[in-house]
Amino acid sequence: MISRKVNNVKDALEGIQDGMTIMLGGFGLCGIPENSIAELVNKGVKELTCISNNAGVDDFGLGLLLQKRQIKKMISSYVGENAEFERQMLSGELEVELTPQGTLAEKCRAAQAGIPAFFTPAGYGTEVAEGKEVREFNGKMHILEHAFKADFSIVKAWKGDEAGNLIFKGTARNFNAPMAGAAKITIAEVEELVPAGTLDPNEIHIPGIMINRIFQGEKFEKRIEQRTVRQKS
Repeated sequence: MISRKVNNVKDALEGIQDGMTIMLGGFGLCGIPENSIAELVNKGVKELTCISNNAGVDDFGLGLLLQKRQIKKMISSYVGENAEFERQMLSGELEVELTPQGTLAEKCRAAQAGIPAFFTPAGYGTEVAEGKEVREFNGKMHILEHAFKADFSIVKAWKGDEAGNLIFKGTARNFNAPMAGAAKITIAEVEELVPAGTLDPNEIHIPGIMINRIFQGEKFEKRIEQRTVRQKS
């Protein structure tokens, strides 16, 4: 069985260079590859195009790359709670391509499946549709969307084995699942890495064939983006 295990995050991110396009899994602060993001900051790579649901918060997640001005363009569906993201977007320092969330997910999944493009009704009649081919299907107008083309995809899983098989936990599955195998090279960061053959095949969410490199992260922080509690009655 092929082993996709690498020793650490530095080995996992080898080959990432200035100007590349990178997919990063996660939803808000849930299931983000935080060790990999920290290493991207340390590497000092810049002029990146990042494809992610949002950009985290000011001092965590992709917000760390924004602070260092390492991101040239964000392709996402939500500005979120990141004040620096908002500031850079409104000032014109950061190029932002806002995409309907379902379309964002499907552009990842299409790339994963090797489908070059697809038609969707989402965004028809809005700025999203400007410059795109439009066709009618079953009496409804659709716009043509192209699958993403990324150099690297970095995903985060709860558990994985050395062959690259992944298991996600709860909602951390989110964008991680469709981004796995959707780029030229996919890197999996896991909380627990076990020997091949250890995982129950019936519980595996992403097969190892989708993964090129896998490593166990050293530190994970369980943050809550917005804590909402009920007042005492």
